[in-house]
Amino acid sequence: MEDSNKAIGKGIDRIDGILKITGKAAYATDYPATKMAYAVLFKSTIASGKIVKIDASSAEKAPGVLKVITHENAPKLNEKGGLRGGALLQGPEIKFYGQHIGIVVAETFEQATLAAHLIKVDYQQKANEKTDFEKNAQTPEMPKGKELQDLVRGAGKSAIELAEVKIEEQYETPIEHHHPMEPHATVAVWEGENVTLYNGSQIINGAQNSAAATLNLKPEQVRIISPYIGGGFGSKGGQWANLALAAVAAKMVNRPVKLALTRQQMFNSVGLRQRNIQKLTLGATKEGKLTTLAHEIISHTAIDDEYIEPCGDCSKIMYEVPNSLISYRSVPLNMILPTYTRGPGKSTGSFALESAMDELAYKLNMDPIELRIKNEPKKDPSNGKPWSSRTTVQCLREGAKAFGWDKRKSEPGTNKIGDDLIGYGVACGTYPARQRDSSAIIKMNRKNGQVFATVELAASDLGTGTHTILAQTAADGLGVPVAQITVKIGDSSLPPAAGSVGSVGASSFANAVNDACNKITDELMAKSGKQFFVRPTASQLMVSEQISAFETRSDSKAPTEAEKYSCHSFNANFAEVRINSLTGMVKVTRFLAVTGAGKILNPKTARSQIIGGNVWGIGMALTEESVVDARFGNFATRSFADYHVPANLDVGKLDAMFINEIDLIPNTMGVKGIGEVGIVGVAAAIANAVFNATGKRIRSLPITPDKLL
Repeated sequence: MEDSNKAIGKGIDRIDGILKITGKAAYATDYPATKMAYAVLFKSTIASGKIVKIDASSAEKAPGVLKVITHENAPKLNEKGGLRGGALLQGPEIKFYGQHIGIVVAETFEQATLAAHLIKVDYQQKANEKTDFEKNAQTPEMPKGKELQDLVRGAGKSAIELAEVKIEEQYETPIEHHHPMEPHATVAVWEGENVTLYNGSQIINGAQNSAAATLNLKPEQVRIISPYIGGGFGSKGGQWANLALAAVAAKMVNRPVKLALTRQQMFNSVGLRQRNIQKLTLGATKEGKLTTLAHEIISHTAIDDEYIEPCGDCSKIMYEVPNSLISYRSVPLNMILPTYTRGPGKSTGSFALESAMDELAYKLNMDPIELRIKNEPKKDPSNGKPWSSRTTVQCLREGAKAFGWDKRKSEPGTNKIGDDLIGYGVACGTYPARQRDSSAIIKMNRKNGQVFATVELAASDLGTGTHTILAQTAADGLGVPVAQITVKIGDSSLPPAAGSVGSVGASSFANAVNDACNKITDELMAKSGKQFFVRPTASQLMVSEQISAFETRSDSKAPTEAEKYSCHSFNANFAEVRINSLTGMVKVTRFLAVTGAGKILNPKTARSQIIGGNVWGIGMALTEESVVDARFGNFATRSFADYHVPANLDVGKLDAMFINEIDLIPNTMGVKGIGEVGIVGVAAAIANAVFNATGKRIRSLPITPDKLL
């Protein structure tokens, strides 16, 4: 039974909520600075070639302009410093449409914008630029990364010849963009040879190290301040050229500089989710036991760098199958480097895998839930390790009861209300559960008979509730009320911590704080010189020993025992869709996500995380697509007017359930992570529901009316 006095496990409101709704929470561009100047980037209008001449004379004479910076006068930067995507103004070469080719710095944003439009650029364009994915996907290359080499188990794909029932289909997912509400933006302030960068950073210390290396500085010369982030979804995980260029601009005009990307610039400045062609082959017995699985992926990457999202990750571990092949091929293109996007690889890969499982179930005349349960693996098929825990079957069964799966009609197109077709779909998902090295300082003080505590670490909060769960963790660990806890994060001058990426944030940050709470309690007990039969709280010791102030630091690592197990969060997604048979419009009327993710620190913020992932998945399934004009290599979609994300009216009733799971193998607190798994399997559940409603199998996202009609 849960202790009613404990803060962990309670759905308390975000402690920073009032700051956010009143506009007092400071984001990257909210920091005031004396004599602030404004920078605007200008970009290439070809995809491949080189700059022959830049005529900036009119821009330099324009009102308010302080400096025009191009490859001709930019300082030498370290292009291998860790910032992603290149575009650091280090030469005339052009490698993708929209590459940064210069910066205008002026007294106002409007003056900088006007001057940027006055700059004239002459190019020498290459004739053999690669901007057409379809054309170049005919001759893909082997990826360079060792982790992307062909993975064969048993007889691999060749075993399909012996299968009694076969599915061989191709699934496609388009380019998508992150588009956080807060675009990428930086305020750069120099003091001598040290620079402070106010910047939305998912990995505070990662941004610090990359910026320092790129600017040819030592890490201690760079300070990143990022207490609040208006979304990132992976794009603010690895940092991009704009971070260093803001610092360059500030140095060259000897003033603080604000550089904020426009929504249009976000399309080709800070990465994207790459387009994927996935061939999925399944073989099974007539009874539904899988015998063969082949997942063959073709993706694109940059012409001079490689990132390929791991679409085969779910296929490696979700189902028991003796023969399998996971393969990747890449197509280098004159486009910006792709990058991590919410649920990288797992969200896109699960669309193919879970759609194919639904197709197999239909061919076998078997319930798709029972097919999945029939092929549940007792251990991780990819490496033979035992599961630390696995809740897939429980998620499926509990979700089926809560959703009303028994009301589903197995024959497509038979559930109608007027002109509307109703369909039910299900799909599963998974994401690794990991803890990363993080440190934390706890500072305690006693005032007027009350004990207060401050928690400090260089964590980040994407808007997911990090401040709140760390206050809850410290409250329980110290015996101090949540209201008397101050959380300081988002500053590289604090103890180093992992990032809010890959679902490692909550487990890494909370365990670091919990370890620091245990350590400070131990040290206070030792300081008292007394023997205790019942372990006191740190708060009680501060009072009983009349200690006015005390602090400690803890450096936390994942348990070594965790390496012996396969540690994951799992889910089951249930979708109900309603489709107008005359217009082809699809509406997700109900969606239920059932998740097993270990200890849930705060059910209220956790539910928001899952629902946020589900909405992302609805966008992935029905609306989101970045369209490339292959003639030029630029995007035809350039704003929210043509890149459609789900709005309130696009989303029906969303429900989230959590399995009561205790798994202390991944980390001491048993926290797994939910930020990524919330999108995994969502698009497939919706696509499967569309098939159940209409009898039409859409294998290329997004599912738009033209594809249904």
